[in-house]
Amino acid sequence: MQPQPNSSPSAQVPLWRQLQGAASILLAVRDGQSMTPALDDVDAQLRPGVQALAFHALRWLGRAEALRQQLAKRPPPPEADALLCVALALACGDEAAPYTAHTLVDQAVEAAKRSDATLHQASFINGCLRRFLREQGALMALTEKSPLAVWNHPQWWIDRVRKDHPTQWQDILRANNSRAPLILRINERKTTPAQYVQALLAMDIGAFPIGDHGVVLTEARPVMSLPGFTEGHFSVQDAAAQLAAPLLLDGLMAVAGEGQPRLRILDACAAPGGKTAHLLELADCDVTALDIDAKRCERIAQNLTRLGLQAHIVVGDASRPGNWWDGRPYDGILLDAPCTASGIVRRHPDVRWLRRPTDIAQLAAIQTRLLATLWPLLKPGGRLVYCTCSVFRAEGEQQAQAFAASHPDAVLMPSPGHLLPQGSVKGAVFPDNLMREHDGFYYAVLQKRSA
Repeated sequence: MQPQPNSSPSAQVPLWRQLQGAASILLAVRDGQSMTPALDDVDAQLRPGVQALAFHALRWLGRAEALRQQLAKRPPPPEADALLCVALALACGDEAAPYTAHTLVDQAVEAAKRSDATLHQASFINGCLRRFLREQGALMALTEKSPLAVWNHPQWWIDRVRKDHPTQWQDILRANNSRAPLILRINERKTTPAQYVQALLAMDIGAFPIGDHGVVLTEARPVMSLPGFTEGHFSVQDAAAQLAAPLLLDGLMAVAGEGQPRLRILDACAAPGGKTAHLLELADCDVTALDIDAKRCERIAQNLTRLGLQAHIVVGDASRPGNWWDGRPYDGILLDAPCTASGIVRRHPDVRWLRRPTDIAQLAAIQTRLLATLWPLLKPGGRLVYCTCSVFRAEGEQQAQAFAASHPDAVLMPSPGHLLPQGSVKGAVFPDNLMREHDGFYYAVLQKRSA
């Protein structure tokens, strides 16, 4: 299960220790490491508070770096710079903190003193932070000249979103900097969204339905504490991702009558198994869940076991079907292709700082190869749903249109296209986002012409 970013720093752990942990996460991200494994290295007692601080710091990192440049023209050593930027991000953010600004400064200096790597920078950090408190208005105004500070995204990312979505780019970037709610997908083999909402309300847990299969909690909670977790009543899955299985099945179930063989479906790049599970929750079908990572395939098995579902789990490279395919064509293929993850930044705020401009073309090439390789595995009359959690058109609209143009037997069916990220509280309602709450995604439904 994905840990929730909405957790508050633990009051049982000194703030200075949590600041040290958050600074270590920022150091790892700056070194090119994903936040998820970096968090796994944090002591379990510290992890909830460190995660909350690190999420906040990464959302406000552009502003924090711009402020640090105003406070110190030359950056301090990496460890001290990470701690200072974490503290500045927490001091300048617009979210209410459970501590005063002076407490933050005091604890940041304490964090510096408690580490050999930052001990000799404690006075420097103290001076920078106290100057920020004295001159906050003027310093913030100076950073307004920097797009990096205003939008808290790298400049190349801002430029790319603006090019791809010229009328909506600002709303997309704002949504990326918002907190994502905890969204559940209800296992309708065991209960319904309406019934589950009532079960939550009976425990004084605020919730409301979203889409056909989802429930949004008004306040995030540990998923294992929610009713029905052990019994497999729900999974954690964003509302946009919940569209994948219905998009594939709706077209296939319409032509599958009684007495016909069970649908054979391939879920390529399936780990951790959310979409595999949704397919099995909605239809009696034979699903092959394929992923190149053996450990991630173990997660597929674990998730399906909790939900009371079964699939044929295969460790293999989707681009090399000769190593795993039995030669029998599939009725449907779900290709959730590797991508930049530019649509799920609000859930993974490190993504924007980890990606490089060249990643888009490299990943688009992989997507092109996967589409071309998997298409021959589909029966005539079958459907392939291509999706990415990206807002970049090179990984979505351009990819699908190029594929359809180069494959005469492919028909691009009416599809959702680019779903742009938006939270339910703030921002404009995009025409494609009537649910008012989901991550950025792209969907194309491709049907193979019958012979």
